[in-house]
Amino acid sequence: MTTSTAEKTETEEETSGGGGRLKKIAIVVVVVLLVAAAAWWFVLRPKPEKAPEPGEIVTLDSTQINLTGGHYLRLGLALQLTTDAHEVDGSKALDAAIDLFSGRTMASISQPVRRDELKAKLVHQLDESYHGEVMDVYFTEFVTQ
Repeated sequence: MTTSTAEKTETEEETSGGGGRLKKIAIVVVVVLLVAAAAWWFVLRPKPEKAPEPGEIVTLDSTQINLTGGHYLRLGLALQLTTDAHEVDGSKALDAAIDLFSGRTMASISQPVRRDELKAKLVHQLDESYHGEVMDVYFTEFVTQ
């Protein structure tokens, strides 16, 4: 039961040929994965959002807002726009401020912590109303009576 030398080399070539084929497939798979990873990194990777840059400040006319108990608040606003902002109509800002402050007690809006909370709510509402064109709000007048 001896095998001839020709048969041995023939079986060795078949075995090594299959191994070479697997190596080629592995190399192709690795290259495809590297190209896909590079494409994702340079093209599809999510870019970090750039923070808005402050632009023009638009000062609005003061308005009087009714509080509870016959009191009122005289409120003046200035809107900090972004550099991407277009013409901004202040009526939305005044309307949002009136809705937010109307009917509150004078004691609740006089507390600095509470006033800061209300201002943060107003900034959030204006960010939504103006689609990101208003980045901050400044109280230019805040008088209660």
